[in-house]
Amino acid sequence: MNSPFSASTLTTSCDNDMSGDLCLANAQLVLPDRVVVGSITVEHGVISQITEGDRVPTGAVDCGGDLVIPGLVELHTDNVERHIEPRPEVDWPHLPALIAHDAELASTGITTVFDAMRVGSIHSGKGRYIDYARKLADELLAARAEGLFKISHFLHLRAEICSDSLLDELAAFEPEDRVGIVSLMDHTPGQRQFRDLSALKTYVAKKRGMNDAEFSDHVENLLRLQDRFGEKHEAGAVAEAGRLGAVLASHDDTTAEHVATSSENGAGFAEFPTTLEAAEACRNHDIAVMMGAPNLIRGGSHSGNVAAEELATADLLDIVSSDYVPSALLLSAFHLARLWDDLPRAISTVTANPAKAARLADRGALQSGLRGDILRVRTVGQTPLLHGVWSQGRKVG
Repeated sequence: MNSPFSASTLTTSCDNDMSGDLCLANAQLVLPDRVVVGSITVEHGVISQITEGDRVPTGAVDCGGDLVIPGLVELHTDNVERHIEPRPEVDWPHLPALIAHDAELASTGITTVFDAMRVGSIHSGKGRYIDYARKLADELLAARAEGLFKISHFLHLRAEICSDSLLDELAAFEPEDRVGIVSLMDHTPGQRQFRDLSALKTYVAKKRGMNDAEFSDHVENLLRLQDRFGEKHEAGAVAEAGRLGAVLASHDDTTAEHVATSSENGAGFAEFPTTLEAAEACRNHDIAVMMGAPNLIRGGSHSGNVAAEELATADLLDIVSSDYVPSALLLSAFHLARLWDDLPRAISTVTANPAKAARLADRGALQSGLRGDILRVRTVGQTPLLHGVWSQGRKVG
């Protein structure tokens, strides 16, 4: 199968030098195309050697046959928003929230994350959203520069088409901000993710405590915003992604027509297509397909859209995202390994494939010259348990 990924690369991360040295031996190394018993050595944060055999060199960690895989690469997580607003209308102090978010991801095996932040606000009604991304990004980048994080962080801007202020908020970002991804979001009621208005009502009523009248007003407001700004904001967000040097992603494509438009816009991957038709169209347009790990683990979408496992069975799944459950990412890879009977292929959906989609050429596989982002995993029944997380050869979990 031809690769659906761009050959160009994003500038690698400029994290502070907190690298280390490491040798894991007598392990089952999950390489891109096979599993071998061997050892892996990291020097100054970079994989320097992979050797087959069960010999345990002096000073090495004897893994006792545990699996060793690359660190997980997460392209779309709502987790940072959950930490800064743990309950509706509760604004938690941002630096402690960012530190807790970083530590949580490290504890689940995620060593690279694109932190999703909404740009595009709605300033009226109970469903209002206030702009926050520029300030939070400044705080995140400052914390990264001070070496406060365990893992590697990039920015992912979720461009909400149905908004009052999308283009102004995007204009506040510059190429030096390390914006890796801009995704086009259109949550207009009655289409894409929320074709079923009852699913939308359940979601926003629980999140924002809306009654029936308030929900009706919210829907009408979104429809007005889409009618007023939709076309302009979509074109503007595509242009801003280019200015920032970011990968463009589509979101919730539902029809072949949606995918054709995404292709014309230059989308590199599709986040959570909602139908089999859209996923098949993505394959025809050489657009990588990403689905959510919670969908895969639960056996279906909470919004009633296509099941991730259906796409996996149809050979239409390239990338998995933890979405709203960080610990689901590792679990989903092992679920796919059983479904496909192919552990290296399954691991690639949470390592090599997202790294390629985001144009990160320095990570995502156990290979000499790549970052020493490594996980030691032991399975108990069908559950993978982490027994070590290293970021650039430095133990972080």
